Amino acid sequence: MASDVVIAQTTIDNEEKAQALANGAVGKRLAACAHIDQPFTAVYRWKGAIETAREWRISYKTTTERLPELEAWVSRNHGYEVPEWITLPVTGGSAAYLAWVAEETTPQSPE
Repeated sequence: MASDVVIAQTTIDNEEKAQALANGAVGKRLAACAHIDQPFTAVYRWKGAIETAREWRISYKTTTERLPELEAWVSRNHGYEVPEWITLPVTGGSAAYLAWVAEETTPQSPE
């Protein structure tokens, strides 16, 4: 079960956009939950210049099965030209939590 769960991360420069990306993915069952970290300072090279920005990190808990759809959805709804997209394997965790992630990311049939 642990190998089926992953954490996917992106960053964004606006707290309201972070909320929209988190709520939208969970609402569409692409992620079981999303954590939005406190703002931090990012320093990076972009188009030949060193940039500094205030950003929020969003960490999604999802399954490997839902990951491609989550990535595509975030890419469509993210404002960056090249959004950060990193996935981290979950190598362990409580069986109950991992089962919950799988259950909450299972697409539901329309009623």
